Amino acid sequence: MAAEIERKFLVAGTEWRTASGVRIIQGYLNLDKERTVRVRIDGEQAALTIKGITVGAARAEFEYKIPLADAKPLLALCVRPLVEKIRRRIPHAGLVWEVDEFLGENAGLVIVEVELEREDQAYAKPSWVGAEVTDDPRYYNANLVAKPFKTWSQAGEP
Repeated sequence: MAAEIERKFLVAGTEWRTASGVRIIQGYLNLDKERTVRVRIDGEQAALTIKGITVGAARAEFEYKIPLADAKPLLALCVRPLVEKIRRRIPHAGLVWEVDEFLGENAGLVIVEVELEREDQAYAKPSWVGAEVTDDPRYYNANLVAKPFKTWSQAGEP
């Protein structure tokens, strides 16, 4: 089984802004708690991804490249709003940190993720990485469809 082990953090600084980014548009065909089905256009590439329920920092993940020409009409079938963001991939201490600056209904939210090989893997955080939100489901991209960041209160409550 394919697995994704990922940790999520808020962003605490601005040094990440110097990296170039790519625009990502993604939508969800299924937002079931036990599984999500996502369509994503990442620059000029597209993928269909099925993810299982998150347990700790891990979950089952199956991703398949699809033609860009198929991804566009599939996005039209997705639950609204679509998730739009600029992703910057920044290498640091042997890992790639992915900073997502959200747009549209989630504008103002910036999070950073790092994929690991093991849940207990040690890693060095860049100076601009803030508080960990791995266990906070509000920050799951699929949940940002149902409760976009713009609807949260100032205290960060949905």
